[in-house]
Amino acid sequence: MRHRIGFNALSRRSGQRKALKRSLVTSLFTYERIETTKAKAKETQKMAEKMITRAKVDSVHNRRLIARDIKDEAIVAKLFTEIGPLFVNRPGGYTRILKTGLRKGDAAEMVLLELVEKPSETKKKAKKEPKATKE
Repeated sequence: MRHRIGFNALSRRSGQRKALKRSLVTSLFTYERIETTKAKAKETQKMAEKMITRAKVDSVHNRRLIARDIKDEAIVAKLFTEIGPLFVNRPGGYTRILKTGLRKGDAAEMVLLELVEKPSETKKKAKKEPKATKE
C-alpha cells in the first residue's frame, strides 16, 4: 500500500534524485521548455512552482533559498528579474505539462514541461510595437 507517500522516488537514492530535480529545474528556467518523462516532469513541476512563488518577491532571503538549489547565478537572476515578475498577478499554475507520446526505446510516456507565460515572448512583443510618430 502507498499510504502517506508524498513524492515519487524515481528509482533513485535521495542525493541522485535531488541532483536530477535541480538539473531539470535549472534547464526549465534556462530554456523555458523541456522534454522529459511524465514522472520526472511532475516532480520537477512541484519544485519549479515553489521557486516561482518565491521569485515573485525579490528579497535577499528568497534569493538565498533559491540559490541553494540553482547553482548558476545567471539563472537565479533571470528567475527573479524576468520569470518572477511575469506571474505576480497569477495565484499559481505557472507551468503546464503537454503529452507528446511514447519514447521509442522503452515506451515511457514523454511530455513537455513548459512555463505558461514566456519571458522571451513579452520581450519580442515589446520590441515589435511601432513607435508613435508626431505629425
